[in-house]
Amino acid sequence: MHDLVIRGGQLVDGTGSAPVSGDLAIDGGRIASVGGRAGAGRREIDASGALVTPGFVDIHTHFDGQVTWDAHLSPSNGHGVTTAVFGNCGVGFAPARPSERVWLVDLMEGVEDIPGSALSEGIRWSWESFPEYLDALDAGRYAMDVGAQMPHGPLRTYVMGERGVANEEATERDIAEMSRLTREALDAGALGFSTSRVLIHKSKSGELVPGTFASRDELFGIGRAIAQAGHGVFQLTSIHASLHSEYAWIEELARTLGVTVQFNLQQADAAPEQWREVLAMIERAQAAGSRVFAGIAGRPAGLLFSWRSSLHPFFGYPSWREIAGLPWHEKLARLRDPAFRARMLAQRPRDLGEFANFMTRSHHKMFVLGDAPEYEPDPSTSIAARAEARGCSPESMLYDAMMADDGTALVYFPVFNYANGNMDHLVTLMRSEATVLSLGDGGAHCGVICDASLPTYMLTHWARDRARGERLPIEFVVRRLTHDTARSYGIGDRGVLAPGLRADINIIDHAGLRLNAPRMAFDLPTGARRLVQWADGYVATIVAGVPVRENGIDTGALPGRLIRAQR
Repeated sequence: MHDLVIRGGQLVDGTGSAPVSGDLAIDGGRIASVGGRAGAGRREIDASGALVTPGFVDIHTHFDGQVTWDAHLSPSNGHGVTTAVFGNCGVGFAPARPSERVWLVDLMEGVEDIPGSALSEGIRWSWESFPEYLDALDAGRYAMDVGAQMPHGPLRTYVMGERGVANEEATERDIAEMSRLTREALDAGALGFSTSRVLIHKSKSGELVPGTFASRDELFGIGRAIAQAGHGVFQLTSIHASLHSEYAWIEELARTLGVTVQFNLQQADAAPEQWREVLAMIERAQAAGSRVFAGIAGRPAGLLFSWRSSLHPFFGYPSWREIAGLPWHEKLARLRDPAFRARMLAQRPRDLGEFANFMTRSHHKMFVLGDAPEYEPDPSTSIAARAEARGCSPESMLYDAMMADDGTALVYFPVFNYANGNMDHLVTLMRSEATVLSLGDGGAHCGVICDASLPTYMLTHWARDRARGERLPIEFVVRRLTHDTARSYGIGDRGVLAPGLRADINIIDHAGLRLNAPRMAFDLPTGARRLVQWADGYVATIVAGVPVRENGIDTGALPGRLIRAQR
């Protein structure tokens, strides 16, 4: 008898082939057969009318700290993710001397908006070197497999101390040591190396991520370590406005060293057509044999504004600063006071800087999210448009929208990928072989972004519900979430339903699949806040042949392990 048989589902195998009806059998944590009629199983799951897909591989998360206290890695576990890769954007927690731990928490809190109190309380430190960090992860048991990358920020701090934190230029000796430690991490099983060159990526104390201005010699020195190790991705979080100048060394690094380079690509309002030029450059590089890829998102990178968010449109108002430190019930009482409302709306906000001003004052890009969240809203429903129709100021319309649901309502602001008021350009990006789905940021941006639900969104919006443009075939969407993401990191034992491969499986009621509205929870260590979003419609998520969630409930099983990359 088979260990587990999934009966009569629509098999969407991850290769891009059309769905077929049949059974799937599992033995010893591996897929035994796909299609046709399987023999009896010790346990059988009826998948009639449901999709059966490979488990989703999320290559851009920030669970570096959460993985040490949360074996389920929520909320990604609620969206069919069976493999999570972290250590992105140049931030993480290894290597780290005991004296550097506080600084690394400060860095992660500033860059990724993960409450420092939760990290300080929750992380179970038991390592200094990166191989020791991997050993600590290897000792854990999880509801999904996990993989880690060597982040530039901790590496530079470990090697250069205060000079690294201050982003001073690395010496030849510094570069040699960073290269040695990167090679050591890769040999121990790291999946890659990551760095950030984004000027808004700062620690809570205001320092840019170490490595933001790293020289060509430093970047290529580390790149050579990846080439020598024979595996690993060079992951880069890039500045959208300067991608043209950055791209030259990115492509050169991939071409001359033969390494895989992946950098983020999104549509920015300041240059809404630049993505076309960059995509064309990547496609030319790939045609010439270079392994360059753009990490893209399947929806806008969207902020969720509320009175309890890390940032909202009234953040710079004097009246908000008066009440910002009050307990929630007192703050809410003040916000409900008509006199307080009138006083705030009569004020002018202070200057928060160019990017923050753009996010907090662009009312034409603000939308009430609602209970059935819409991430491709019609511009005619924006706060600005609704205010014009009512004959009031957008600020007053926004204030009242945020006061709904006892002051917990969310207002959606698509920062990137919405310059044209739709997501048509994402169809081109997603159909290109030069791109890979990324940027879900599971575990990060706890107080203002909640994009870990991207796998579910891909299945609902793009493969079923989209009303304002082209939809995508379900087999295409599944391939992008499974085979393509797994292969982009050289993880070849999963991502496809095929005999002998790892039995990471999702069983999905596609017709009933639904994204719930995000909500603010206070369930991190120390009761710290985070935005969470769950979904209905996942019949089961299976890791290594073991169901870890059934009908939205954790089973308690923890078959997930650390992935150690191999040459």
